[in-house]
Amino acid sequence: MRKLTRNLVLAGMASMPAALAGAPAMAAEAASPHTFTSNVALVSNYIFRGLTQTFGKPAIQGGVDYAHSSGAYAGLWASSISNQQYAGGNTEIDYYFGYNGSLGGDWGWTAGFYGYYYPGANYKNTVPAGADESYNTEELNVGVSWKWVSLKLSSTVSDYFGANTKTGYTTGSSGSTYLDLTANVPLPNDFTLVLHAGQQDVETRLATANAAGATDPSYTDYKVGITKTFKGGWTVGLAYSEADNTKYYNNTAGVVDSTKTHDLGKGVTVLSLSRVF
Repeated sequence: MRKLTRNLVLAGMASMPAALAGAPAMAAEAASPHTFTSNVALVSNYIFRGLTQTFGKPAIQGGVDYAHSSGAYAGLWASSISNQQYAGGNTEIDYYFGYNGSLGGDWGWTAGFYGYYYPGANYKNTVPAGADESYNTEELNVGVSWKWVSLKLSSTVSDYFGANTKTGYTTGSSGSTYLDLTANVPLPNDFTLVLHAGQQDVETRLATANAAGATDPSYTDYKVGITKTFKGGWTVGLAYSEADNTKYYNNTAGVVDSTKTHDLGKGVTVLSLSRVF
């Protein structure tokens, strides 16, 4: 999940009674506690927690963010996705809010809500048609950070992307968790080294094993990358990402055309170009 900029409140007013100073009172105007930013990106492959969301194809992405000097934040973000993974849908819209706080020194904490919404996407649009169930998902998250290292735990308060008894699983999947350990190591000349490891635990199993005999969707993913920022808010990134549990995610058939398959978590190199406004 991306960090929001926090605006510091400038120190207040300096004034002197005109009768004593012999001049009009003067005051420094406080800066606004509100910060609004927007962003746009083009990526060669949309990877979310180690798994492609575009069946290996490029994506265009963008969003808007709000941050308050108190630490509160909120935002919207969207990306193109593949109809082969989200039947009837081609867009993901995320909405989120929360609070970032300080624990003193270089330590910080965060807590928030994150929602994933897929307009038009539903299991009933698969071929053959499935149950009337959306892929929409909601999570709560909490985390701690130290300088450029962060650890965050996210837990679904809804089913995990529609995984329940209606869609071929043994139980519902509320309470599925993702543990994210990420380091954004600052390097000279505006380079940043990105190191990431994540563990996705899904609280259900397939009712019928797939062709490889797998039923458990849980997995671990890794990423290593480097970014370079430029004037004007531009950033170029290059990263390698991979997820395990290949028995479950390799040769995944498209949900609207089963003749098309893709290894969702295979090792891939992703090139990105983004700008913050």
